[in-house]
Amino acid sequence: MSTVYAVTRRLLSLPALLLRREVSKDAELLVLRHENAVLRRHVPRMRYEPADRLWFAALSHLIPRRRWPQVFPITPATLLAWHRKLVAKKWDYSQRRRPGRPPTAAVLKAQILHMAADNPGWGHRRIHGELTRLGHQIAASTVWNILHQAGIDPAPRRTGPTWKQFLTDQAQHIVAVDFLHVDTINLTRIYALILLEHRSRRAHLLGVTANPTGPWTTQAARNFLMDTDTEGHTFLIRDRGSQFTNTFDAVFTDAGLRVLKSPPQAPKAKQMASYCASFG
Repeated sequence: MSTVYAVTRRLLSLPALLLRREVSKDAELLVLRHENAVLRRHVPRMRYEPADRLWFAALSHLIPRRRWPQVFPITPATLLAWHRKLVAKKWDYSQRRRPGRPPTAAVLKAQILHMAADNPGWGHRRIHGELTRLGHQIAASTVWNILHQAGIDPAPRRTGPTWKQFLTDQAQHIVAVDFLHVDTINLTRIYALILLEHRSRRAHLLGVTANPTGPWTTQAARNFLMDTDTEGHTFLIRDRGSQFTNTFDAVFTDAGLRVLKSPPQAPKAKQMASYCASFG
């Protein structure tokens, strides 16, 4: 029996030797956690340097989110806020920004609103023309913005529906496609191709990639149309991004949709991605 006992003990000691290293690491972690708790008791409010915040944010993707409150010395909300600031800093070009157009004088704004009130049939271009004849240096788009912000239709119509009424009536036939992006914890930008049905506001995810090329976008459109019925949709609205090639347009044209491009340099004409991003 003594021989069997000795052999059995040696066999059992082998896994113990292998596990001892893991146990030792766990013990070291417990010591460090306890030391951290003692230090935090003596320092009521810790101040972290930018390098500390970067380190915590970079390590967070290696640890399950449910464990964050036990592992990190800050709340998950603070950790996510640091990540948002890190992403914003990467894409901050304010130091390169040139001075923009000077603000419109309050007296001129009041004159524009007064002209619109006295002449309900005038649009922003007519008002712009009158101001130009009076010697005022102002852009037609600025007049449009002032009227729009005041709740006045910048382009009134004497007969027929307004653009808002027209688009509301046609919404059930319109879909739009655009990219939205998300920056990961290591500042890698991921792009999602979204198609939105205007009537129902239903969003379809066509694909996700870190490199949205023309061929990838076209293939994503093909894959989507293989499983989706486009009956009832007439128009597809897209911007003028290089990812949307003629081949991409042909995929939807063959499905019976007419592709409409948004006007160049008109950010107000492409708010679809911002709407979809608000879901997150």
